[in-house]
Amino acid sequence: MDLQAQQAAVQAASQEMRRRTLASIPRPLDRLIYLASLRDYNSGLYYHDGLASRFSEEVVCEALAECHREAFGELFSLPLEELVEQVEAYVNSTHAGWADFIAAWRGLEPYRVAVPVDTERLSAEFFFSNLKVSLAILEHRLRASSERQPGAWPRRSPAQ
Repeated sequence: MDLQAQQAAVQAASQEMRRRTLASIPRPLDRLIYLASLRDYNSGLYYHDGLASRFSEEVVCEALAECHREAFGELFSLPLEELVEQVEAYVNSTHAGWADFIAAWRGLEPYRVAVPVDTERLSAEFFFSNLKVSLAILEHRLRASSERQPGAWPRRSPAQ
């Protein structure tokens, strides 16, 4: 396949992915995490059964990488407050409790594997920093909210 035909196939596969799958995932953070899940962590290559039935593995891999870079670009360009909203909505869409989610994201930092492979190191570190700040903001809001609601998070007595 010549370069022009391959680029056209990548564009067709990308458009199909956006239309059939990504259109139903409304938030960029959710799309980023979903697309990262399609990447083999050992090889860095992407795979999608549906696209693989219509396009070559190489075309599918490049199309998914392109979509992944787009999702990252959307998140990267968001103001911090909007990133906080993205993380908050993502937490609410999971089955994890707030405290467990924040502890896992702080300790395990699973978001580190969610960035596209070819992301510049400085951009990735900036993004990770913004995610950490977002988690701190959400944790602060959660604690402030629980202090206003009796019994939500029991406060320790001074004697404890």
